[in-house]
Amino acid sequence: MLRTRVLTAIVLLAILLPVLFQASPWPFAWVSVVMIGAAGWEWARLNGLPGSGAIAAGVALALACVWTLVLGGLDAPPAWIWSLASLVWVLGGAFALRAGPQGWPRIARGTRLALGAVLLWGAWLAITQAKVHGINFILSVFCLVWMADIAAYFCGRAFGRRKLAPAISPGKSWEGVWGGLVGVILLGAVWVHVIDVKLAVDSPSLYTLLVQRHGWVSLLALVFLGAMSVVGDLFESLVKRAAGAKDSSGLLPGHGGVLDRIDALLPVFPLALALISL
Repeated sequence: MLRTRVLTAIVLLAILLPVLFQASPWPFAWVSVVMIGAAGWEWARLNGLPGSGAIAAGVALALACVWTLVLGGLDAPPAWIWSLASLVWVLGGAFALRAGPQGWPRIARGTRLALGAVLLWGAWLAITQAKVHGINFILSVFCLVWMADIAAYFCGRAFGRRKLAPAISPGKSWEGVWGGLVGVILLGAVWVHVIDVKLAVDSPSLYTLLVQRHGWVSLLALVFLGAMSVVGDLFESLVKRAAGAKDSSGLLPGHGGVLDRIDALLPVFPLALALISL
């Protein structure tokens, strides 16, 4: 199992790292279309669309992304798109988590499929725009989510006592969440005072842009983004639990599916662009 997991990770890195570190954002945009199309297929399967219907849903989502590139290229979309995405994630996430795994199937399947398509398309658009901002910028957002997850895991293992959402993800604890948020704040401080100052980066990081635009309020913004990464993770776990699935798919041997790897990223990228657009 470990060997499979490592081999899959090596293959993914061999695909993603070259396009991520290219100066042009176009190769990354096209690779991300494939990724989000696969996530769309997984979402459709988890929400009761079987076989060829799920494949068609994934292809349709990928074509919507391609059509977006054809129409607007990589030009920045209106800032209100990020604000709208933020509103959907905050209000919709709160509603879904409050309803729990039992409440999710009560929503009409068409509504669930449409909501997933919109959220995945918005996340794809935000991720490609983050690459347009620069390599340092997109890496700073990725690392925020990874830090929140890694610090939460170790703090939860060491200090976890109070369960965060036992009906959705029994392994998560409030102590882990707080540890993850502290890790995000420390990462932001290092990025602002060391990486962005002492290294030859191609663009300001998310953390530096937040400080420039919002001053001390940027601390609250980081806490908010870290918390929303947890919401993204819990939301996907809720959908899987409602469907009776352990993983979103078996596309990535040893890792589960694409959604399993990007769930925490989905709300964070649109919200990050909304915060720097204010």
